[in-house]
Amino acid sequence: MLDINKFRIVEDFPKKGIKFIDITTVMNDPAAFREAFDALLEKVKPLNLDVIVALETRGYFFGPAMALALGIPFVPIRKAGKLPYKTYKESYNLEYGQATIEMHVDAMQPHQRVLIFDDILATGGTASAAIRIVRNFAPTFIATCFLMEINALKGRDKLTECDTIECLLSF
Repeated sequence: MLDINKFRIVEDFPKKGIKFIDITTVMNDPAAFREAFDALLEKVKPLNLDVIVALETRGYFFGPAMALALGIPFVPIRKAGKLPYKTYKESYNLEYGQATIEMHVDAMQPHQRVLIFDDILATGGTASAAIRIVRNFAPTFIATCFLMEINALKGRDKLTECDTIECLLSF
């Protein structure tokens, strides 16, 4: 099992009072990176997915590779203003501000089994906004998957519109 001590905790980033979990320390260790990837892939394989959606930026470290390993499409969700075509948009609150994310309106097919991946489940704001965007495609199943969940922030409580929540580690 991946050691939680492989992650670096950065105090007061991006603002005072926030403890930022830095996953680059895992990616700098090839054995830990492989262990994390393989464990995530084993969690999502049984879900019989049609597409993986991942959130900018840190969701891109695992999401595209998981999609490739499963032989299914990858769809990016990006920060506002970064996608060149028509988009669905959702705004949400962060623990340190507000943000808007977007996904192309033709990025998925209706009635698919979808996995939304991000690195950390904190307050649940980003993931719940992603779920709202994906709902525009009338999926038959929505799963969320995270490398790590920060239990004290209770982000899981906001993810009532997904069918299952998978997390590799809890902090």
